Amino acid sequence: MKSDITDLSIYDYFVFGAMLLISALIGLYYYLTERHDSDSDFLMGGRQMPGYTVSLSLLASFLSALTVLGMPVEVYYYGAIYLYDILTFTIVIGITGEVYLPIFYRLKITSTYEYLELRFNRELRLIGSVLFIVQMVLYTGIVICAPALALHDVTGLGLRTAVFATGVVCTFYCTVGGLKAVILTDVFQTLVMISGFLAVIIKTSIIQGGFSTIIRHSIDGGRLNFWEFDPNPHLDHTFWTMVVGGTFTWTSIFGINHCQVQRYVCCKTRSHAKLALYLNLLGLYVVNICAVMCGLALYSMYRGCDPYEGHKISSRHELMPYLALNILRAHRGLSGLFVSAAYSGTLSTVSSSINALAVVTIEDLIKPHLNQPSLRSLSLISKATCFFYGMVCVAMAGFASIMGSLLEATVKIFGMIGGPLLGLFTLGILNHSANALGSFIGLVAGFTFSVWVGIGSYVDHPPPDESLLLPISIVNCSYGKSMYLNWTRVLEQPVLIPWKSTQFNSYNYLNIYWFSYLYLSPMGTVITLIVGSIASIATGGKNQIIDKNCLLKKEDTILLYFKKGSIIGLFIGYTTAFWIGIGSQFYPRPYDFSPPLPISIENCTEARTIYHNWTRVLEPPVLIPWKATLKSYQMLNLYWISHMYISMIGAMTTILTGSIASIATGGIHQDIKKKLLLMKEDTILCYFKKEDEVEGSEITQLA
Repeated sequence: MKSDITDLSIYDYFVFGAMLLISALIGLYYYLTERHDSDSDFLMGGRQMPGYTVSLSLLASFLSALTVLGMPVEVYYYGAIYLYDILTFTIVIGITGEVYLPIFYRLKITSTYEYLELRFNRELRLIGSVLFIVQMVLYTGIVICAPALALHDVTGLGLRTAVFATGVVCTFYCTVGGLKAVILTDVFQTLVMISGFLAVIIKTSIIQGGFSTIIRHSIDGGRLNFWEFDPNPHLDHTFWTMVVGGTFTWTSIFGINHCQVQRYVCCKTRSHAKLALYLNLLGLYVVNICAVMCGLALYSMYRGCDPYEGHKISSRHELMPYLALNILRAHRGLSGLFVSAAYSGTLSTVSSSINALAVVTIEDLIKPHLNQPSLRSLSLISKATCFFYGMVCVAMAGFASIMGSLLEATVKIFGMIGGPLLGLFTLGILNHSANALGSFIGLVAGFTFSVWVGIGSYVDHPPPDESLLLPISIVNCSYGKSMYLNWTRVLEQPVLIPWKSTQFNSYNYLNIYWFSYLYLSPMGTVITLIVGSIASIATGGKNQIIDKNCLLKKEDTILLYFKKGSIIGLFIGYTTAFWIGIGSQFYPRPYDFSPPLPISIENCTEARTIYHNWTRVLEPPVLIPWKATLKSYQMLNLYWISHMYISMIGAMTTILTGSIASIATGGIHQDIKKKLLLMKEDTILCYFKKEDEVEGSEITQLA
């Protein structure tokens, strides 16, 4: 079905073509000015890249058209709960920078999976490399196909033309320019992506009369749904799913995926590598906020008539380009800017994938079978490998059309493959007892379970309303599609949710096929860790000799400077405070637990409805009902205590549990630098002496 939005104008095509041309010229520039005398120069940028440049490349590598086109649509249907990704990214970058980055940078590896050979054996390195290649080819196919499918009907841009242009441009500058060209084009394309977001946000704000109007519409439509703490693992959009599941999924990307590892190991120093990682975190904040704002703007514009249900577009994936072209077409070239933003995300991700695939293939699969190849030969092989993978990824683009939701398909691929690989690397870095055989058994168990659950979820679908869409409306549409969910209908009452009205047995919550797709990665990682650890101990892992450089050292990370007891206390203190704070939102105190002092409306002509113990006109003061019925044990309800006590409870819990745990873990026998403790000269309190000490000092003076 063709959209009712007109095709792109000549100005839009000019902007889109300029973006493609600049990307290609960057590759040509590095081809003409840089000498790639070795595969290291071509694939690793000579390991002399500055951190601030690499940070934007890290940002662009996995924030693709799936982010530009897919995430605002998810916000439109499921709300701004995606802002929890900010917390997720903070945790992920912290773990990556303190656990994984120090190991990979110290070993100066070229392929991430080279670590598996150094820590275990060559067979595990080959298995990891093959899994990575399969993962990235499938993912890159989705990335290429996503914007082409979404923009085809809305803009009139040919599907084959878009896929071919994306593949050719990416392959060209990857093949001729190497990693330096990829990183610089990533920087340029990141700026284009953010510009496209801002164009939509600013224009929508102008149309709606300010962003405050968009926020008000979002509140009225239930889109600011931050208090979603339902622990049900079947739900895709809750705090626990987004943070717990998202942390494992994104750690498998930033921590061990070669597309990201290749970026920070090519930096000139480890300080630059960490700088790149943490600057990238700021960029993740900006992009996440922009995507959520675009989703809220999308809802504000179409809260009265959903374009998909109103037969204006043929797929929900077309919502974002439909909005962008609808509001930007009056300005020459701005529609082209948004199309360029979507394809910039594709170009940056595909080029990163092609380059990473070439590195892994050459280092892990080709080099070991070559007999002392010359540096020039390796450089030519690198370029040929880039070209080969460019063609393969374009050929795989058609696979994405049968995978369903763009974001869901992507996360399922990374969950099924990335989760077990994360478990394997974590075993090697943190577990001294992990050996090759035990880790292999753990990897097989984790991968088998993840694939089984991932494929099973396509066969055994959960009830249609397990992840219920937020209400949408077609009240202002001339006609609409048939709808089965709890949406606002024209001249109809909201439809009941069918599965909730029938008997839903508690054991159904244990159906792992119905688990959110974001839990695929945690399940694969945890099973790999548990099975791998047990199998390693059973096969003599404690007796092996390990290269200490393959393990996390104290000087690698700030985390190891904290003693075990302190970490336990801090964790329990934060958990307790957070638990009480969140619980108080779900179990609020009686409304007059802290009644205000009496006020009067005696001289008012009219007044609001008053529920508290206030002086009413011609009425006696209202009694406080809870005082007559409140049971004594209810006074111990932690959810009802004053919010001023939450900080005290957190602090005291941390001190008590930290002290006990420190004593239990041998804290009494540790050596501590005296300057880290409170000393007599630090505080005036130490100058006050006990009574017996004063008397003793007087006797001494008399003597």
